Amino acid sequence: MNLSKKTDYALRALFTLVEHQGGAPIPIRELARRNEIPRRFLEQIMLQMRAKRWVKSVAGKRGGYLLAKRPEEITMGEVVRFFDGYLAPIACVSARRYERCSQETVCRFRRVLLEARNLIARLMEEATLARVMRGAPVAPSEIFTLQGRDGDGI
Repeated sequence: MNLSKKTDYALRALFTLVEHQGGAPIPIRELARRNEIPRRFLEQIMLQMRAKRWVKSVAGKRGGYLLAKRPEEITMGEVVRFFDGYLAPIACVSARRYERCSQETVCRFRRVLLEARNLIARLMEEATLARVMRGAPVAPSEIFTLQGRDGDGI
């Protein structure tokens, strides 16, 4: 499962707005700079998020963007589904990008990948912006702490 750049950038912008909730609107150029997002691309993303009523824009010299909803009301799952649709590890368990496989009727490992898809969807749906913001950033040591049976990871 890979998130698109659009989803990645949308989440970056949303978390910046969460971080500055209650403050002044953040201009698009500042959102783009802080998150290393091409401004033109971010403008399109912000328009889409405004249409979803996740953010609101304030016009004028001191204008910019603010969250339109409380961070407890927006989930990462919602954002991912809006920009990327339903994600799955392989196409034969994808609800949106399903592709038939010749081995579907006999495949045993497909069930595990379907369960992985469903687990990820549940985790993302429970991940409100508020809850995620309270967490700590991932440390490099966490990435390289392997979880597989023999410590090899996946």
